[in-house]
Amino acid sequence: VQLQASGGGLVQAGGSLRLSCAVSGRPFNIATMSWYRQAEGKQRELVAAITSSGSTNYADSVKGRFTVSRVNAESTVYLQMNSLKPEDTATYYCVANYYNMYWGKGTQVTVSS
Repeated sequence: VQLQASGGGLVQAGGSLRLSCAVSGRPFNIATMSWYRQAEGKQRELVAAITSSGSTNYADSVKGRFTVSRVNAESTVYLQMNSLKPEDTATYYCVANYYNMYWGKGTQVTVSS
């Protein structure tokens, strides 16, 4: 399984970014897809997840600001991040869960104050 994430960058506080993650190698539609992040000096944490049926869950810190979605026909999962805060600065990872978890390379998100 290969995961290719993109969309990170530098944005001012209050701004928005959209991360994308394209999956190949196994049927996308059966995977639970997740976004994790890891800030410097901190543990990796789950940000958002979406099941194969479209159910979602979010970390409390991003509820109401981030939206995870998927387009099965594109084998792609998205993370729309609005009202970004400096504390959202981290490396964001896309993860595909097919019972085993497959991690993509991270994409850096930096939010300036």
